[in-house]
Amino acid sequence: MKIKEIIVVEGKDDTIAIKRAVDADTIETNGSAINNETLEKIKLAQSMRGVIIFTDPDYPGQKIRNTIVKNIPGCKHAFITKDKALHKHGKGIGVEHASIESIREALKDAHLMREEVPEQITQEDLICANLIGGEGSKERREQLGKLLKIGYTNGKQLHKRLMVFQITKQDFADALKAMRQEENDV
Repeated sequence: MKIKEIIVVEGKDDTIAIKRAVDADTIETNGSAINNETLEKIKLAQSMRGVIIFTDPDYPGQKIRNTIVKNIPGCKHAFITKDKALHKHGKGIGVEHASIESIREALKDAHLMREEVPEQITQEDLICANLIGGEGSKERREQLGKLLKIGYTNGKQLHKRLMVFQITKQDFADALKAMRQEENDV
């Protein structure tokens, strides 16, 4: 599987994992404190071939993602869930621990974020769906993130993420229906 875009990852172990899974070029941020030189490389890559941001599903990974989004518009985003990014012995979490299949799936499902999305899903919809402010809401957000392939987010950021990925009310309703079905099957 050849990837046209350049994939932004956190470090060399992530690059090794990506190259095991797909034929792709990477840019490494070398941590969450991205310097201007790295941002300029990413900006050039975005203008020439496009960029997919593929960081770890943790706070530093989200910080890197936010820094890039703030400085470089139009990047795609690939997400991997925490359970697919866990070290097999529970020692760490990251893209480098993900299986080849999980990496390929995340890259295949990469999304383009757009800031100019008209509001479709309301905060009230999130409350009614028990996604914020209630018992089990964190687990439900994790499940929603998996189903919609937008990654996990906290309650405050969920609405924004749904908007920037242009998740429609219908897609949202379908995901909630799938979640209820899974809950009933358990």
